[in-house]
Parts: sequence; C-alpha cells; structure tokens
Amino acid sequence: MSHSQASSTELTSQYITQITGDLERNTKEQERIGVEVEALQEQLRTLRHDHTVLVNMQQALGSAGPADEAASKAAVSVPRQVAAEPKRSRPKKTAAAGAGKAAPAAGVSSPKAPKAGGKPSLVDLIRNHLKQQNEPRSAAEISSALTQAHPDRTIKATVVRTTVEGLVAKSHAHRTKQGSSVFYTATTAPQPTEVQPQPETAAG
Repeated sequence: MSHSQASSTELTSQYITQITGDLERNTKEQERIGVEVEALQEQLRTLRHDHTVLVNMQQALGSAGPADEAASKAAVSVPRQVAAEPKRSRPKKTAAAGAGKAAPAAGVSSPKAPKAGGKPSLVDLIRNHLKQQNEPRSAAEISSALTQAHPDRTIKATVVRTTVEGLVAKSHAHRTKQGSSVFYTATTAPQPTEVQPQPETAAG
C-alpha cells in the first residue's frame, strides 16, 4: 500500500507540473495575441478614418462626375457606331462622305441632352447660395440650407466644408474666422454702375 501511495503521489506531482507549465504557456500566448489584436484594431481604425476622408473628398471633387462621364461615354459611343456603318459600303463614296459629315453632328448634339437635364453640381449650389447671402455663413449653415432647398440630395457638412475650401483656394469665396468658428462669403465683382451721369451732362 505504501508503494502504491508513493507512485500515485509522483503521478499527481507530474500532472501538477505539466498543468502549471501549460497554464504559463497559455497565458503568454494570450498576452501575445492580445497585443497583436490591439495593433490590428489600431490599424483598422486608421484605415477607416482614411477611408472616410477619401470618400468625402471624392464626393466633393466629383459631385458632377457621374453625369459628365455618362455624357462623355454617349459622345464616344455614338460616333463609333455611325462611323462603323459607312466602312461596309465603300463603293458608294458619296454616301460614306455624307454619313461621315452626319456623324460629328450626332456626336456634338448628344452630350448636350444629359447636361441640360442634369442636376447642378454642389460647387454651383454653394456658390449661388453664398451670392444670395448678406452675411457670412458657416459650413453647417450652408449644408442645412442646401438640404432644405434640395431634399432629394444628400449634402453633408464635411463635404460642404471641403468644397467651400476649394472655392476659397480658387478665389471664388472668402474665409473669415471668428473665434473657433469659420465663416464663408462669396466674392463680389465690381459693378460699373457709376458711369450713368455722363449722358445727363451731355443732355444738359
């Protein structure tokens, strides 16, 4: 009995030593993976932030892009289709010449239709809105006013701020800062209305 008790005690101590080693390895592995997960989460947050900034800039700079691209694609596809038909009937030179003259007319007139029916760009909306205002406006005020005037369009304050900054860079708008707030006004061109007294003096 004493021998069996001693052997069981040795086995128990071996199990305890093995389990203790396994626990230490498990704890260290959890710490290592936790550090890697935190690093990956930080990278993910950075990428998401960059993605948001890039999307806002893309919307601000390319607000009228899809309409222009559709117009350019229509202008390119129409002349190709019309020009492909006269090549099949080469013996009739007069018909080919007439079709060649008609092709540019179709290509010139086709892009005008989508532009006439397209919506104004965000740049035009902001510029017209600032021209109608007598006081400086912030980006949030411009965004809320345009959202009320155009409920069918999604206009964000961040996109408006980026677009107005682009107008300021092109000298199409002025930026004024009051404390921590930034306000924008439209640039007004001088109007030559003071030249009217000349006819009166001539008449007198």
